[in-house]
Amino acid sequence: MFTPDKAFSGFSINDLDAAKTFYGECLGLTVVENDMGFLNLQLANGATILAYVKPNHEPASFTILNFEVDDVEAAVDDLNSRGVVTKIYDDADSHTDEKGIARGWGPDIAWFRDPAGNVLSVLKG
Repeated sequence: MFTPDKAFSGFSINDLDAAKTFYGECLGLTVVENDMGFLNLQLANGATILAYVKPNHEPASFTILNFEVDDVEAAVDDLNSRGVVTKIYDDADSHTDEKGIARGWGPDIAWFRDPAGNVLSVLKG
């Protein structure tokens, strides 16, 4: 019988070691390589996200993972100090400031990419 009690999300990457370093060391998530050779990204709230190597990986064209923060600007400054580039949208439609933060369209939000090119964000929670 189907029960929606246990579910998790996943996304593809192209380099296991680069993802392990980025998500573990740079972002500070607990990263565990599972029995299948994939990465379990463990969040502090108990959720787990699967990152799996896909030989023909293409970065997602949408935000795959959002991190809620109390202060987007402080989070951006912290990420930038760790080498993460948050200003990834330079077009006129993105309406981000010099730090890459979009303000006034809902919650403040800034986007950045993982080593596989997938889009992530920090946004005001």
